[in-house]
Amino acid sequence: MIRYPIGIQTFSEIRKRNYLYVDKTQYVYEMANDVKYVFLSRPRRFGKSLLVSTLDAYFRGKKELFSGLDIETLEQDWTEYPVLHFDLSDIKLGTTEQFDISINATLSSMEESYGVTTSTDRDISTRFRLLVENIYKKTGKQVVVLIDEYDSPLLTVLHIPDRLDAMRTALQSFFSPLKKLDPYLRFVFITGITKFSQLSIFSQLNNLSNITMLPQYSTIVGFTQEEIEKNFKDGIQSIAESNQITYQEALSKLKVLYDGYHFSRNSEGVYNPFSVLRAMNTKQLDNFWFETGTPSYLIKMLQSYDTFIPELEECKAFSSDFDAPTEAMVSALPLLYQSGYLTIKDYNPYSMEYTLGFPNTEVKVGLLHSLIPYYVSKENTKASSALGSMWLALMHDDLDGMLRIARSFFASIPYQEGTLKDMKTSEGHYTAMLYVMFSLFSNFCYSQVRTAEGRMDILLKTPTTVYIMELKMDGSVDDALTQIDDKGYLIPYESDGRRLVKVGINFSSKERTIKEWKIAKG
Repeated sequence: MIRYPIGIQTFSEIRKRNYLYVDKTQYVYEMANDVKYVFLSRPRRFGKSLLVSTLDAYFRGKKELFSGLDIETLEQDWTEYPVLHFDLSDIKLGTTEQFDISINATLSSMEESYGVTTSTDRDISTRFRLLVENIYKKTGKQVVVLIDEYDSPLLTVLHIPDRLDAMRTALQSFFSPLKKLDPYLRFVFITGITKFSQLSIFSQLNNLSNITMLPQYSTIVGFTQEEIEKNFKDGIQSIAESNQITYQEALSKLKVLYDGYHFSRNSEGVYNPFSVLRAMNTKQLDNFWFETGTPSYLIKMLQSYDTFIPELEECKAFSSDFDAPTEAMVSALPLLYQSGYLTIKDYNPYSMEYTLGFPNTEVKVGLLHSLIPYYVSKENTKASSALGSMWLALMHDDLDGMLRIARSFFASIPYQEGTLKDMKTSEGHYTAMLYVMFSLFSNFCYSQVRTAEGRMDILLKTPTTVYIMELKMDGSVDDALTQIDDKGYLIPYESDGRRLVKVGINFSSKERTIKEWKIAKG
């Protein structure tokens, strides 16, 4: 019976207890013997902590744990090094006091483990430096430093400038000895979700290699298609049997739900490992990544930048726009990309422009569901009831009935609700509301879809019909339908085989709901 390591991020435990392990040790060997100071950013629940734990076991020379893995044939020496493994994931109170207490406790444990002492009265920067120097003097071996979730203390206070500055200074002080310690260090690995600039956090570490977007490391965490089909055959078969579908149908559903992450241009896509393992363990297909909730810092940043959610479906950007220092953001784009809510979908080598979008259905539906209280209504029960009724109407090809339900629901939302109060009388706000709602009951809802002549407001697909929707505010439904024809929005779907339907929708700024609509055949 295959055992899946649900919630287990310790490499030694996975190997000793015979849990399934997807072999990433070739990357471990190449990275550890290629560069000395390494930084890697990846989304939450993506295997970063397991990678750090694997590096820990490798540098401690635990050869027996790597039996049968790729690295066994690559490494010949298996030299044991002293390892200092820091995990900052629990430092979430947002205070420098908690940071100092936590780091000092970790340093005390490390001092005891290696039988060295430093004064507890010293600041953590000095204490850290002396710890490394004393371990080197005692063992005669260079020290390995592994820092997991370095940005966890920062993300808690990302939206509070004063506390962010204080925490950033504390982290900068903690990291500052690393460059001066170079002769005593064998390898340094730092990982987290976001990319705070090296100038502000790693100010002294100007030789830090950021491998986040390097093609050779694009699949260092996450599962490739080959790895899925090689390691999870039995699990996929169990999912197929449990859901009364074929093996190929189960494989296809897994791909739609959990695949699609690209961490460099033209790179192979990878699956979210957390969601795949949960699917294998439960034999179900669900939005597992969002069970732990959408991080509050993300919602606050979306609100802070008045992010127009429909534009996230397909946005054009240069790498400097999204692979940017988190504290230098001028939009929520870097945070959405680095957190895994957007990924690279395409790259134009001539213009050097990237296309970003949702990686898969799990992310899209999960994110939009979490945004209902902020973009639609704070009353989740009422919103869910309306969505259910709208979905049933749509599945019966009753678009007229679906829009009647939507009109009643919008009219029932108190004016003060929502986050984009200044957009309550704008066409964009209602486009966002409809997009969020439609996306939750259809895997094929898109907004701001580009064509040769413009961008359609909403494209909605069902098994039988393709709906092209154009929205107006205090305008004319006939003008909306004319725009669909004039811009040629239907042309790309004429060979689709499904029924084509044009929909003009007019919102009333005074009534704050749908005033009228008109449906016409394509």
